[in-house]
Parts: sequence; structure tokens; C-alpha cells
Amino acid sequence: MTVSSTPSKPTSQAEGVRADPPDETARRAAAGIELQGLSKHFAPDAIALDGVDLSIPAGEFFTLLGPSGCGKTTLLRLIAGLEATTSGTVEIGGRAVTEAPAHKRNVNTVFQSYALFDHLNVADNIGFGLRMQRVARAEITRRVAETAAFIKIDNLLGRRVDQLSGGQRQRVALARALVNEPDVLLLDEPLSALDAGLRSDLQLELMRIQRRLGMTFVFVTHDQQEAMVMSDRVAVLDAGRIQQVGSPQALYEHPENLFVARFMGHENLFEIVDRDEAGVVLSFGRLNGRFTAGTHLLIRPETMTVTRDDESVATADNTLRARVAERVYRGHVAEYGLTLADGTVLVATCNNLGEPMFDVGTEVCVSIRTSGVVAFHA
Repeated sequence: MTVSSTPSKPTSQAEGVRADPPDETARRAAAGIELQGLSKHFAPDAIALDGVDLSIPAGEFFTLLGPSGCGKTTLLRLIAGLEATTSGTVEIGGRAVTEAPAHKRNVNTVFQSYALFDHLNVADNIGFGLRMQRVARAEITRRVAETAAFIKIDNLLGRRVDQLSGGQRQRVALARALVNEPDVLLLDEPLSALDAGLRSDLQLELMRIQRRLGMTFVFVTHDQQEAMVMSDRVAVLDAGRIQQVGSPQALYEHPENLFVARFMGHENLFEIVDRDEAGVVLSFGRLNGRFTAGTHLLIRPETMTVTRDDESVATADNTLRARVAERVYRGHVAEYGLTLADGTVLVATCNNLGEPMFDVGTEVCVSIRTSGVVAFHA
């Protein structure tokens, strides 16, 4: 499930947020992000970002994905103006902001720690930025009330934030960022401290909010599942460089290199030993079919069918004998670790609905649908 890249914006208070005047709507619609040659060096041998080029269209839910230390949070901070660039340029809404301080960019950030003021109540936390801008008191009251209703925390406005749950604190941090009506919202792993159930709920809520506002969201996470659920597009980073940019489906089904394939959770990655017009040779045998050029082959777990060992099945094209070494029950699917004759392990995912599961030690046949097999260069 992904967010539309051309979301619509609510137009009435009945929908929970006030309508923007035409000029504000047009301004936000133009608030894309352009990064050219962006680098950040903390020391000559400490390179956090190395020549990043990236274009994020206005109104997109864009995610920066990668392991700890890959540069994704540094990239977010450069967009926000919280770090100075070593080289390269940042444009937001067609305006060069590389040298502009953070308060001169119409960008707000939701931090992993939320950075709320525990001694203030919810209303005062949400309105803090507006008070710093010397907005009139009546306007602050109105905007805080409307934003709290939109985020569904209007019943908490009088409560101190140190009395809130983790999910409520996350919503307060989000409301505080949105009340200032930024062109771009930056989110630095804001869900990482939440339990799995609440995290899943708030992922969907963030998607709905982004779609209704039509605002550019840039989201940082190390969780590939979270990135695939929430994003229009994803950039995978490693060692300060972008490895691949694309839709969640493109990254999962067609990784461009070994790092992306592994980071997206794929385990069935094999070096191509030889190839000819009929197919390719891997360490455990031949796969017949037409594959694009590449040095490695990715066999996705869901592209395999597992059946009981049968001679008539085992002799079919692209079918191998195996033994079930491990079985993981995941409700709607069963995940099998299958050991081939040479010791190679394949991971296969099979639909459980109406189908018997195979016990550990069972001899089986695994058939590979080559239409889902991807060749790529390491």
C-alpha cells in the first residue's frame, strides 16, 4: 500500500482542518526539494555524505532508508538547515536555501525524541513555535485548536505532556510541526520508540495526514517494511551515497545491486557461475529461462512453490529436490528454509490458506518461477 503522489487537500473545516487560501496552496504545491552534489565531511576521513543528487517532487511521501551511520539523518539535517553543507546545493520550492539558517526555511522537523517540553501542557507545546513568531494570541488559539482536532488530540489540550503515552506524545510532536504550516515536513524516525501495534497504526495515520494535506514529507527510517508501507518513493543509502531510488515495489522486485537486495531483506542471492542462451548455472545447478545480464541472481521467496517429493515433479524444468530444515509460521504464510543436495539453503514463502504445511525433515520439491527471478550486477 502506497500513498498517491498527487494527494488532494481538504477544503472545509468539516474535514477537520481549515482550507488554505489559493496563494498558500500554490506555494505548497511548488515545494519540491532539489539536492545537487550535496556533501558533508565532519573530518577529512569522516565523510557522512558524498555527492548526493536527489529530486523530491512536491506532495510526495519520500523516505530515506538505510542502516545506522549511512548518512540519512545527516541528509535530513542538511535539508532542515541544522547542519552546514561541506559542498553542494539545497533548493526548496525552487529557492536556493543552502546558506539560509533553519528559521529562514519553511521546513519543520519531527525528531526521534519528540523534543517536547514536559512542564507545558499539550496546547502550549503545539503553539510554542507560533509564540516565538509573535503570532497574535487569538490566532494561536484558533490554529492550535484546529490542528489538534485534525491530529485527533483535541481532548488532550489541557494535559501535561509528561502524562501522555508514547503514541500521544508522537501526535503532539506532529501537531507542533504542522501548526506552523510548513512547506515540507521532515520526520527523523518518529515511530522507532513505539510498540509494534501502535507503530503500525501511526504509519497509516501519517499516510492519511500527508495525503489530506498534500505536503511534502521526507521520512527517515532503517526499517524496510516501514518504508515499503508508507512511501511513494524510497532512496536507499549506504556509506553516504544513494544506492537506488524508486518505488517500494521497484526496490523490492528489481534491486540494482547486492547491497540493496540484501537490505530489502532478500536471502536467496547467488553468484552466476556460467550462462548461455538456455539459462544460467548457479552453485547448486542450472535454471533455464531468459535472464537479463548480471553477475548475481535473486530468487524471491514468494516465487517458489513447495510440494511433496515426487519423481514426476522433480524432473520438471527449474525444480529441485530439498529437505525442510526450518519452518516459521507467520499466520497467512509459512516460511521454509530448504536445504538442497549440495547444502545450499533456499528460503521459500508459501500461502497457508487451505494448504498443508510441511514438517521439518520432510523431503520436498521446490519449483522456481523464473518470471520472478532477477539478474543484477553486484
